[in-house]
Amino acid sequence: MIAIIGGSGLSQLSNLDITRREVVRTPYGEPSGALLFGHMCDQQTVFIARHGYGHTIPPHAVNYRANIWALKQAGAEAIISVASAGGIQDHLTPGVIMVPDQILDYTWGRQATYFDGVDTPVVHVDFTEPYDTALRQRILAAARAAGEAVIDGGTYAATQGPRLETAAEVTKLERDGAHVIGMTGMPEALLARELEIPYAAIVLVVNDAAGRGTSLHGIQMSGIEATAKQAMSRVHNVLQHFCTHCA
Repeated sequence: MIAIIGGSGLSQLSNLDITRREVVRTPYGEPSGALLFGHMCDQQTVFIARHGYGHTIPPHAVNYRANIWALKQAGAEAIISVASAGGIQDHLTPGVIMVPDQILDYTWGRQATYFDGVDTPVVHVDFTEPYDTALRQRILAAARAAGEAVIDGGTYAATQGPRLETAAEVTKLERDGAHVIGMTGMPEALLARELEIPYAAIVLVVNDAAGRGTSLHGIQMSGIEATAKQAMSRVHNVLQHFCTHCA
């Protein structure tokens, strides 16, 4: 079973044939919403909207531990995260899709591990390659089969949110090696690694980061939704081809 986590702009999968909806409980509290089970093509799929189905949960308040635990409990064998981001590099303009291969974590105060609590042994998880290599390659192959141009590789900077960054912060992130900026990549990727679930991301650039390109003097929020809506159909196409070839 493939799990898909939808971010901003993807609170539902139009090409998911839903067979049941399940409200689940976890030892870590409630997930962002009910799990939607169904099929994309012939591939068994489970879907959850990261920010809730009404997009009411801000990035710093998402119960990442509950979400990943619920997907593991449901039988997910791999997780594909879909997330929106701001582009820092010149070639990562609004509408571009990227499959990142590295993460920089600037979040704080989030419940970021399952190995925490009284009498819980300390566990150090290898996180050299934060995204599963084989799953990334399958996504890239699906994009080629779908005829969709996708950037292979790049570094995702996870910031705390929910505010957007200052131009000076973006300059710092660029010096650190970041290519795009989002708010939900961590601790989600790490939690999947701790539960040994292959995890990879499809990142949709929906705006130029602060101080860059069209956002030189401010980010035009009105354009983000339109860009996300237009480009999300391409993400749906990639996911459909992924499921076609995995079934």
